[in-house]
This record gives sequence, structure tokens and C-alpha cells, in this order.
Amino acid sequence: MWEDADIARMELEYQSEETLQDIPQYSIDRYKYFIDQGACIIHVISPVPGLTSDLDPQKQQAYSTASAKAYSFVYEYMMGNKAQWTIIAAANPVWAQKVFPNKEKDEALEELWKAIFKTSRVSENNDPILEWNNHNETLRKHKKILNDFRFKSLHFTNKLGTNLTVKLVENHIWLGGEEKTTNGIAYNPNIPTEENFTMPMKTGVNGKVFATKPLNYHGHLIENFWLEFKDGKVVNYDAEKGKKSLQNLIEFDNGSCYLGEVALISYDSPISRENILFYNTLFDENASCHLALGRAYPSNVKNGTSMSIEELEKIGYNNSLTHVDFMFGSKDLNIFGETQNGEQIQVFKDGNFII
Repeated sequence: MWEDADIARMELEYQSEETLQDIPQYSIDRYKYFIDQGACIIHVISPVPGLTSDLDPQKQQAYSTASAKAYSFVYEYMMGNKAQWTIIAAANPVWAQKVFPNKEKDEALEELWKAIFKTSRVSENNDPILEWNNHNETLRKHKKILNDFRFKSLHFTNKLGTNLTVKLVENHIWLGGEEKTTNGIAYNPNIPTEENFTMPMKTGVNGKVFATKPLNYHGHLIENFWLEFKDGKVVNYDAEKGKKSLQNLIEFDNGSCYLGEVALISYDSPISRENILFYNTLFDENASCHLALGRAYPSNVKNGTSMSIEELEKIGYNNSLTHVDFMFGSKDLNIFGETQNGEQIQVFKDGNFII
């Protein structure tokens, strides 16, 4: 199934809002057929940053909302680990020159391919399967340490102004790297990946968080923004650039103003050391600790993949039609975890794991 960025732009530009919201039944049925067959999903992205940045954001929001509603069962299938799925990226000249603006087109394209392969742990001189087995083992060790602590909450601070407490759901599970489907097949959802992540309590987030990287949302760049939470909900926010897009994200649906994921990544991770802004979340989220507005992963809580949405919501799961990561990790980020008996354990010091 192919999608073309230029055609997608023309659809947004020339179709009416009403037409954009009419998702064809045959397309929905096609996805239902795939899922009924237990299909695996390989998603190859090749983004064109900024392609739709000059178009009406209201039309884009209307289409995104209609599409998310129509295909919500697909997101539940993937985020519930019902089968293997993965996302990988391919370079294109426009994206390459956005990432490397001082290079000629061909040179920029070559550099972006190199960066994609390097961050995906693929080179001419290594065995990528062995590399990924070793990397998954490292992430597995972090998962075990975090899961053994059974933290009640995490407290994040840095000099930029982040001062945020995130309560975690009871019986939460830290994941990262290799995962398993509900029938026990191992797979890696994201390539590349550096994160360990879990489920925040929907109503248990309080404080302020400052983003440390721009967020590309529906082709619009949101820069230098912050969010303030009270009892889990975003109650205030601002951005130097793209505030309207940030508002659209927060107001996407009833769950998009709450968190669905908290992810930990050392500041000295390989992608961070590349010091490249990819203008794409698949890469940029893996250079920094991040949070996600919107839907949580059922696999991040004990027996979550066998629970109904209603059962999950009772334990603090956030349900939404969207899931958007934004980055807030920094070189001076400190994280303290509170254990079930009230003990304070330092998890991060100066941006990196110390446990």
C-alpha cells in the first residue's frame, strides 16, 4: 500500500473539509481483512518535512481526526501487540536537505542514508542481527532494573525549568527494544530505538515540562514549547513557534491532553551523539527522554493486552485516537524514582542512567 506526500498535499489543499472526512468503507474493510488474517505490518516512511506547513491546519486536523476514528482498530491491533509490526525510514532529497541544509542535494542524500544506517546499527563491517541482539540485551537489562524497583512515581528536573512528577500505574511494566506479540513472537517495533518506556497514571502527572527539541506535527514545526499539567491534564502551554499546532494536538480529542507514555533515554545515546535533528519523531525521540500525549500502550501494564479498554481505563490507562511523542531530555536532566515504601532512588544524573 503506497502513499505519496505530494498527492497527500493536493488532497489537503483542494478537497473540501467534508470530503476529507469521508473515509471510504472499502479502505476500512481492507484493513479489517488484513487484521482478521493476523497480518504483520512493515511501515516504511520517507517524510517530507514542512510540505503541508502552509495549508489550513483546521482541514488537516479534521482529516486526521476522521482517519484516526475510522482506523482506531488498527492502532489497537498494533499497540496491543496482536502481531509483529515495525517502522523504518528511507531517505529522500527534500528531507535530506532539511536535515543537512549546507550540503548539495546529492551529498545531503548520501549523508542522510549514512545517518539512517548508523543509527539503525547497520554497517558494511558488522553483523546487524548480532548488533541488534546485543542492543536488545542492553535494553533488557535496563528493563529489569526499572521493573524490579516498581517505582510509584518519577520526578524530573533540569535548569531549563522542567519540574514534573509522573505517577506510574500500579503493576506497570517497563518495555524497550525487542517485544513479543500476544502469541509469543519476538520483534522490534521501531528501528532505530534506544528507549525504555512505561505507562503513566492518566490523572497522576503534575508540574511543568519544557521541550528540548522541535516537534514536527502534521507538517508544522512546534518550537521551544512547554506544557503544564495538573492531575494529569494539560492546563497551560505555550510555544515560540507553532502554538496553534500545539493547541490542535492538545485538543485533538478527550485523551490528547493527557500522557500515555514516559520514556527514558540516556543523553549519551548513539543518536544523541550524532547531534542531528532529523525532523522526524522515529529518530528524534530516540535522542532524548520523551513523553507522549495520547494513547497508552496496553502492554505497559500487567495483563494489559488481554484487558478491554474499559478495564484498562479503570487502572489509569489513557485512551485516545492519537499518540504523539515530544522530547524533553537534556544534558542536566535529573530523575528520582519514589519506591512503594517512599524511598528516593536517583535514576538519572546529568542526563544519563546511573542505576
